[in-house]
Amino acid sequence: MNEMKFLNSGLEVVKEIAIQGKAKEKMPFFKLALLGILAGIFIACGASASSVAAHTAENVAVAKLLAGVVFPVGFMMVVLIGGELFTGKSLLIIGVLDKKHGAAIFIKMLVCTFVLNMVGSVFFAFLVFSSGQFNYSGGLLGAYTIKVALGKVNIPFGTAFVSGILCNIFVCFAILAVGAAKDAIGKIFAAFIPIMAFVVSGYEHSVANMYYIPAGMMAATNEKFVAKAAEVYGITKEQLANLNISGFLINNEIPVTLGNIVGGAAIVGVMMYLIYKNDMNK
Repeated sequence: MNEMKFLNSGLEVVKEIAIQGKAKEKMPFFKLALLGILAGIFIACGASASSVAAHTAENVAVAKLLAGVVFPVGFMMVVLIGGELFTGKSLLIIGVLDKKHGAAIFIKMLVCTFVLNMVGSVFFAFLVFSSGQFNYSGGLLGAYTIKVALGKVNIPFGTAFVSGILCNIFVCFAILAVGAAKDAIGKIFAAFIPIMAFVVSGYEHSVANMYYIPAGMMAATNEKFVAKAAEVYGITKEQLANLNISGFLINNEIPVTLGNIVGGAAIVGVMMYLIYKNDMNK
């Protein structure tokens, strides 16, 4: 009797990623746009729910663990339902190195998914803000949302860059593991464990921050949440000065995004190609 095969090999997974660029190039832009926006919404779903789970926990380790257990639901939705996620597109460097597609496709997918994920995430942040959810716990969730966003825009450039590298090593490992799994349960576990690990570790994910920081900016327009943030966290209105579009894009998104690309493409993608390059075309 033949042995049942429950996992794809590493070579099979890398081969599949190598040919994805050509398929993405042929995808109608309307479909790509919807899948990119949807991925942003899905990641924002996980980010929003993780904030609700963690906002009353006073112990940092407990708060991060609670967030880590909940946040991966967004990535699972991308994996199981579909979506074009910016951080995962860094693995398309494998196809460039294997000459399956050109660098132009790689760059196009990074740029398009970044913008589309941003649209989906910010839109979802607006919906959450408008829903009144930030009023939970007497406005503490709103204050917590401000605190999280403020912390992110105040991370030094180098720290944010390295944190972005570390984050996307975990995310790309999750993508590879999901590709190796052959059934839904396997894909769920493959998605859950590495994503939980990066959240608990506190690393920076550019798409998740497309929710966290705009949500904090929106919460900061509400005097009740600002007052609660001052009462509970000692945050002053002067400190909120960095919580703006410049702080969002320049202080956080640029270094984190660059780090995500390095972690996913230059580290995971290049290393996986070098491991399997001699067997790629057999």
